[in-house]
Amino acid sequence: MTAPDLDLAGHDRSMTLGVFAENQLQQLGDVVGLAPSDTKAYASVLAESLGSAAQRPLNLPPPSRSFLSDDHTPIEFSLSCRPGETPSLRLLFEPGCAADNLVDNGRTGWRVLHTLAGRWGFGVRQLDLIEDLFLPTAPQGSLALWLAMELRPGGVPRLKVYLNPAASGAHTAGATVHEALRRLGYEQGLSALPSSDGYPFFALDLGDWAAPRAKVYLRHENLTAAGASRLSRMPDGPRPAVLEDFFRTVGGFGRAPSEESRADRLPALTCHSFTETATGLPSGFTLHMPVRAYVRHDGEAHERAVAVFEQQDIDVTPLTRALSAVTPRRLEDGAGLIAYLALAHEQGQAPRVTAYISSEAYTAHPTIPLRPTQAATSS
Repeated sequence: MTAPDLDLAGHDRSMTLGVFAENQLQQLGDVVGLAPSDTKAYASVLAESLGSAAQRPLNLPPPSRSFLSDDHTPIEFSLSCRPGETPSLRLLFEPGCAADNLVDNGRTGWRVLHTLAGRWGFGVRQLDLIEDLFLPTAPQGSLALWLAMELRPGGVPRLKVYLNPAASGAHTAGATVHEALRRLGYEQGLSALPSSDGYPFFALDLGDWAAPRAKVYLRHENLTAAGASRLSRMPDGPRPAVLEDFFRTVGGFGRAPSEESRADRLPALTCHSFTETATGLPSGFTLHMPVRAYVRHDGEAHERAVAVFEQQDIDVTPLTRALSAVTPRRLEDGAGLIAYLALAHEQGQAPRVTAYISSEAYTAHPTIPLRPTQAATSS
């Protein structure tokens, strides 16, 4: 009998990507209290949506160099948490990851999106209004279309679609976002946003959302804590001190005014969501920090997550369990299992912390040495 081909984390490399993801989903579903039948149904949807990529064994390279994760796994999980509530489990994936080019990648994603919308009775009129902006005949960039499902009891998720504002070139991304907001009824939206270094994503909510959002993501190179504190544009949004504290905690930066460290390894992102047209102002704001770039290993990333959760009075136990559910490896043996930590504010709701968890189907990234200034502030 031949011994199984195991990687350093103990994964069977002969397993297919679809089976691997299903196992992770089942474990994560247990963490948030989803019925096994629901997680199995969601895993089936994922396998159908990934097509041939789901049948690909893990001892082969990834189906493409997907921008979705560091090891090119076309799947990512996230745990969205509020005080006193059961966390929400979310699944992000790239339906067209097996395509040979961005054109086919986008077409596959669009087809899968409409199939899922039809299955669950979601309207797609808003998407059809902006299709030409994000799926041009000669697309550019690192992605075409990603889908996300917020996995709910009963087998009917909330759906989100992520599109590339730079599909017609990075120099046209701002104009693309402006035109998309105009067509969707948020014409004043772009002028309400802070300055940035680019537009990585444009997203739309589909399905049973209380207030479906159009979301604009901005990239901020070399961001400082003071700069982070000034980025929200929502009325009655987070206090600057809250954003600054989150930035410093996640980045492991010093807290003295003279220690104005910059997030210069990977850029921070902000998300500005729009739900109403009267003021043209965003109704939501999220600060995303790529924690994986500012720690030596995931043990440190988990420590920073614990600190953030405690600041927001959120139980961190589900996140700790989720990390063990995704991989048996020690947190100290790699960096990137926790990819981002995000602090979200939406009008009329308690702040939400989201931890983005890498599937690591193909590899766990090695630990990262810190520069002397970072080592000093984290000691």
